[in-house]
Amino acid sequence: MCKRPSEALIANARIVLADQMIERGWIAVAGGHIAEIGEGRAPAGAEDVGGDLITPGLIELHTDHLEAHYTPRPKVLWDPMAAVIAYDGQLAISGITTVLDSLRAWREDDADEVQGRTSTLAAAISSARDSNLLRADHFLHLRCEIPMPSLVHEARVLAGLPDVRLMSLMDHTPGQRQFRDEGKLRDYYRRKDGGKTDAELDLLFEKRLTNQKAYAATNMREIVALARDHRIPLASHDDTTEQDVADAVREGVVVAEFPTTLEAARGLHAANINVLMGAPNVVRGGSHSGNIAAVDLAREGLLDILSSDYIPSSLLMGALRLPHHVPSIDLPAAIRTVTSRP
Repeated sequence: MCKRPSEALIANARIVLADQMIERGWIAVAGGHIAEIGEGRAPAGAEDVGGDLITPGLIELHTDHLEAHYTPRPKVLWDPMAAVIAYDGQLAISGITTVLDSLRAWREDDADEVQGRTSTLAAAISSARDSNLLRADHFLHLRCEIPMPSLVHEARVLAGLPDVRLMSLMDHTPGQRQFRDEGKLRDYYRRKDGGKTDAELDLLFEKRLTNQKAYAATNMREIVALARDHRIPLASHDDTTEQDVADAVREGVVVAEFPTTLEAARGLHAANINVLMGAPNVVRGGSHSGNIAAVDLAREGLLDILSSDYIPSSLLMGALRLPHHVPSIDLPAAIRTVTSRP
């Protein structure tokens, strides 16, 4: 008699548990859940997987890759439901079973077409889930660019959505945090979508500096209060200095995304704030922005969580490469950065 589709027996697997490896083991699945894990020879009738590695499903806290499916080319907006389904499929084949889709909660004049479309994408995610079209469990991560004039209004509309699980406090004003070196920010925009001229960048940077002076302090207070009212955890972003760390502590941040310096990472870790770094940083051997390398933080015991950020397949790749870069991190510890820690 054939097994029901919800049942399986897998043999000859390398199994990653929370704090140990089973080098030759078996797993029984029943009713959609793991019923039993064993070591050595499996019960009769098991499927031999030839020593393949089995890990828990991966947990992703910060990926804005949905935007790449929704705006595949400049000035092209794809069907949002189709974008969500394609994106979900990419997550699934990358081993990601739970994801916080990072969506922008602000608008900026003359910026990317995807800005201001968070409600559209959130609705498409919800509709795809209701239609049983998704393979991963999807929740929302609201990215809050603090100096943007429209931020508080947009965030108030979105924060009440039941899927929101995280809000991040970001500030990409030229001359600070990730872009302390304004030249690197200019290089980024010159490469992006055909590039901007120096004259266009002068105007953009001037506007962002003006917005920061006019709105950042008030917006920060209101966004933090909004998150507390809705009991949504907060993340900081691109912490660089001791003052950035102090601000994160003051605002009750629980996750620090992509700190850019060893100084900041040490301060965050000492404050019991989880340090999240990009898995592409691990895979590439360094930051694409020229900031601190994730493996350098791992060697210092300062890396808690990995995120795929802009390449879903990097999450598993990064975790598997960590032990090669940092011998003190074994495979179960590396897998924890993409499972139990997030």
